[in-house]
Amino acid sequence: MEKLSEFQLLSYINQIPKAELHIHIEGSFEPELMFEIAKRNSIDIPFSTVGELRSAYKFGDLQDFLDIYYQGASVLTKTQDFYDLTYQYLKRAAAENIVHTEIFFDPQTHTQREVSFQTIVTGISSAMNDARADFGISSYLIMSFLRHLSEREAFEILETAKPWMNKFIGVGLDSSERGNPPEKFARVFEKCRQMNLKLMAHAGEEGPWEYVEGALDVLKVDRIDHGNRSMDNPDLLERLAQEKMPLTLCPLSNLKLKVIQKLSTHPVKTMMDKGLLVTINSDDPAYFGGYLNKNYLETAKALNLNLEDIKLLAINSFRASFLPQAEKDAWISKVEEFHKSFKA
Repeated sequence: MEKLSEFQLLSYINQIPKAELHIHIEGSFEPELMFEIAKRNSIDIPFSTVGELRSAYKFGDLQDFLDIYYQGASVLTKTQDFYDLTYQYLKRAAAENIVHTEIFFDPQTHTQREVSFQTIVTGISSAMNDARADFGISSYLIMSFLRHLSEREAFEILETAKPWMNKFIGVGLDSSERGNPPEKFARVFEKCRQMNLKLMAHAGEEGPWEYVEGALDVLKVDRIDHGNRSMDNPDLLERLAQEKMPLTLCPLSNLKLKVIQKLSTHPVKTMMDKGLLVTINSDDPAYFGGYLNKNYLETAKALNLNLEDIKLLAINSFRASFLPQAEKDAWISKVEEFHKSFKA
């Protein structure tokens, strides 16, 4: 097959409808907005310029990133702050022809600073509503538990969230993976299942393949976030393919955090070839230097993906979403129509 030019790839990626399923709203916090909000809230941050802050985005591992991630989040204190953060991401997402997105938020990052749950969820959900009206982008919200904290604290934030259950559709599990296996949160996930919430967990990013298995068997998740280490166990790969378990992969994040050493070794194409339901996402794009379309483009270049591969990834993004089946089918049809017209 003739190799596509970068212009052809970018044109296709920019235009194809797609969903993003692994985006942390706090991880979309661009330095310019961070400085603006810090100033209006009279909060000091340990950087004097945007350039100095960007230069600090050099991470040796996940924990290096989390240290600065939580530092940045500390300036978010008011409803307007969470609104501005969310609206900025959704505006950019719509410009990249992301038509649907499912957004993680970390309430414990903020409630530990005595920011109320109501402040957080009101700001985020208001921006989601306005972005749907302004840009036509649909979005769902997912509340994440911080896995470096205790299960007791997860139960506490779940209890706090009860008055606003209509604002989010599911729960996730993120933050420091090493030493915090899925089993640590078995009871709170069981409670969430009884509440008919969708269930997700970060697993197999820095943790071993056993964490992916634990997320499946103990937490009984609907979707795995990351899942790279599944490559270490052929039986697990086969199971993921058979069960059509969605994986939300984040290539540029993996590269930035040294989960992989170079993009040409990312497992997404191998997983696709083995029949896994994999998607591409941006994770924490403000920190990792790439929103969704750049993740698609750089991965396509590194792995020599063709238009059929990219089309499948876009289709998978809808298949793996929590949209109603009729909406999934409608968007998949639009992806197919776009693909035919682009090739023509």
